[in-house]
Amino acid sequence: MNAMTEPTHFDRLSNQHLDALEEETIFILREVAAAFERPALLFSGGKDSLVMLKCAEKAFGVGRIPYPLLMIDTGHNFHEVTDFRDFRAKELGAELIVRSVEDSMARGTVRLAHPGESRNVHQSVTLLEAIDEFRFDALIGGARRDEEKARAKERIFSHRDSFGQWQPKAQRPELWTLFNTRLQPGEHFRVFPISNWTELDVWQYIEREKIALPSLYYTHKRDVVERKGLLVPVTELTPPKEGETVESRDVRFRTVGDITCTCPVESLAATAADIVIETLAADVSERGATRMDDKTSEASMEKRKKDGYF
Repeated sequence: MNAMTEPTHFDRLSNQHLDALEEETIFILREVAAAFERPALLFSGGKDSLVMLKCAEKAFGVGRIPYPLLMIDTGHNFHEVTDFRDFRAKELGAELIVRSVEDSMARGTVRLAHPGESRNVHQSVTLLEAIDEFRFDALIGGARRDEEKARAKERIFSHRDSFGQWQPKAQRPELWTLFNTRLQPGEHFRVFPISNWTELDVWQYIEREKIALPSLYYTHKRDVVERKGLLVPVTELTPPKEGETVESRDVRFRTVGDITCTCPVESLAATAADIVIETLAADVSERGATRMDDKTSEASMEKRKKDGYF
């Protein structure tokens, strides 16, 4: 190997770090399969769930993932993401279950304050209905502790009561990777195998493993307006307001979700390696920079989680 291609000391350390995170994630995914009867992996088609799915593929093999993939669809998701979700599930031979907030609206269990209200927070109702329908006892999610403060309080195995509620003061200790998975009837766990990853770790792993992502994650031209310090995409669901100027800019999405609350950032990053460099220089968290519905207090987010939020 010549000097041009020989790994640097930084590369070796980075790979050791990613290897350790991957090993922990695979261990947790296997623990869920061993400890629970009816687990499911929450799968949105976003980067974090795709990283988790890659680890599940390594843990069990293609066509052998022992739990279904579950998505709670608001009906306002980017088609690039939902199309990629379907493609990836089919490629892995995994069972995909989709439940929609619109179905909950038809049942009357979700009622919007007004037609333009974001459906994102109402996913909790549809999620709890899916848990009841399939009797899931563990849901594996892609939340990371670096995303915001309320998430940082979660255990990896986060206990939920029979109402799907999270009680931060009642979380069980996790010492030496020993997880207490005891459940009473009607209770379940939310499990977060990539809790200890950061946004930078995720992008370095995507680059190393050559993980394919929806095109929205990379630079593209998009009409946007500036609103409250964010770039709001111009769509049928998010039209410009009176007095706002529509501009075509080079942007990418750091996170993807409901169109009504997800914003891109200005960027020319066309590859995972480009995004790693951008992430190293970022001074705002991905949710703080891109989510309109996260402009709330920590206490408000905790309340949403107690109500069954992801």
